[in-house]
This record gives sequence, C-alpha cells and structure tokens, in this order.
Amino acid sequence: MKELDSKAMAETEKQELQDRYIRFDWAVKRLLRQKANFGVLNGFLTVMLREEVKILEILESEGNQESADDKFNRVDIKALNSKGEIIIVEIQNTREVHYLERILYGVAKAITEHISLGECYQNVKKVYSISILYFDLGVGSDYIYHGQNHFIGVHTGDRLRINTRDRDALVTRLPAEIFPEYILVRVNEFDKVATTPLDEWITYLKDGTIRPDTTAPGLREAREKLKYYSMSTQERHAYDKHLDTIMIQNDVLDTAKWEGRMEGLAEGKAEGLAKGLAEGEAKGLAEGEARKVEALRQAAANMKRMGIGPADIAKCTGLPVEEIEKL
Repeated sequence: MKELDSKAMAETEKQELQDRYIRFDWAVKRLLRQKANFGVLNGFLTVMLREEVKILEILESEGNQESADDKFNRVDIKALNSKGEIIIVEIQNTREVHYLERILYGVAKAITEHISLGECYQNVKKVYSISILYFDLGVGSDYIYHGQNHFIGVHTGDRLRINTRDRDALVTRLPAEIFPEYILVRVNEFDKVATTPLDEWITYLKDGTIRPDTTAPGLREAREKLKYYSMSTQERHAYDKHLDTIMIQNDVLDTAKWEGRMEGLAEGKAEGLAKGLAEGEAKGLAEGEARKVEALRQAAANMKRMGIGPADIAKCTGLPVEEIEKL
C-alpha cells in the first residue's frame, strides 16, 4: 500500500512539473507572436472583449524590444484583427507613476502610425488597449475596469449618434464605435474562485495555473503550447532570469517604501507626543517623505548596479533621469 502511495505521489509531482506554465508576459514577448500560437491570443482577446476576435498579424511596435535592459518590465503586443482594428496588449509588472498618460500616448501613436499622410479620416482605425497590471494603480473595488468614449446629453441624457459616410452610404454610428476602448486588469485584486472563462484567464495571469478541464477560449491551447518544460534549457534559463529580475525589482521598491513609511511614522509619533498631535504628524509626514525619497535613491543605485537603464529606473521610482545618472 505504501509503495502504491509513493508511486501515486511521484506521478502527481511529475504531472505538476509537466503542467508548469510560462507566465503570460513572457509568452507574449517570445511565443505568441508566432502565427501557430495565435489561437492562445485569439482566445484571450475574445474573452476580454466579449466578441470573437481573430488576429490577422502582429504589427511592429516600438515597445517590442528584445534587450533585457530595454523596457524589461514592459511587454506589449500590437495586433490587427479581422475587422482591421488595432489591439494593444500591455503588461506592467511594476509601479509606474504616469501609467494612464502612457497608455493614452500609446493609443494615439498607434492611430497615427496606421493612417498615411493625405488619407481620409474615415480610415482611422479603432484601437482596443488592454493593460494587465501587477501593481496598485489606484483605489477601486473591482479587478477589471473598462473605459469608453460616450457623448451624453447634458439635459436629456441621450447618447449622441454621429452621421458618417462609409462606401458612399450615409450611416449612423455611436462615437464608441470609433473612439478607443481601454481595459485595465488589476491582477493582484482577483481573489475569486474561477467560475467563468474570464475568471479562468485572470487565474492564469495571476498564478500561472490552468485547469485540466478548461473550456475557456485560448486556455486549452495554452496548456499545450506554454509548458515550461517544453522550452529548451537555454530558454528556461532566460525565463528564470526574467522572473528573478522582476522579483528583485519589486522587493527593492517595496523595501524602500516600507522603510520610508516606518521611519516617518516613528519620528512623527515621537514629535507628536512632545509638541502636539497635529504638529507631530505634519513633521513626521514631511520627514517620512524625505526618508522615502532617500530610500528610493538607494533603490535606484542598487538597480543601476544591476545594469538596469536610467529610463526604466525613473519609471519605477519616479526619480528624474538626471538625478539617477549622478548616482
């Protein structure tokens, strides 16, 4: 009986090793650009956009860098779907202060890149921007947020419809059919039991697990094509190094924020006891902020020694590039 139990445990461990899946950010960067793997990406986008999506091609993008020190914490893919619309998928592993401004710029750039000088404005492509975020962007109770342009009557509350010309025919369209759509996925806020295809995808994005019996679009393909042990030894080494880099960077930033907060609170409390609560809290917050900045400088120096570029350090810490270069 014990021998059977041991064999069963060994088989389970073996299966767990075989069923270890590559993180989606790495898959997007290295694997899902291949046409043979478009099924995974099609399924993901179909679930996210709630309509069937078929990718025709992956478009060139300034963010598609292969160098480890060139936007290593930023992974994006730009694709063209069967309707001729542009879909941007971007994954952000660490905090960025001006993230919303960045995705706005990215969408605007995608629009202008795909309309030639002199073309009619009717050729402007609709853009979908999907951001998968592993950091706290703000305060909210949901883990997915969707933004879209609507023009609402101030007095009547109705939605404005726009008359436009398409193939010499006058048609009426909602602005939302033309303007970009933004989807923000706050991965770390997901704490539900997966009961829908969307939940199953978020579970995979968060911890890399995929149910053996999944029927979610794209995840069945992912189980076959994104296995960790299907990669070569060299590819696994590069992938493991990528994970280590993300963990180190997150740890450095979290430590810097924690130290600044703790020292500021401690000193603020001491001053508050002596000079009054209001005065002590004000000084404590000010000194805490100063120590936080100093801790971020130290974190930036450590990241610089790791070979991370000043521009990426600035995005993660909020420090000016000029100051980082002097460290």
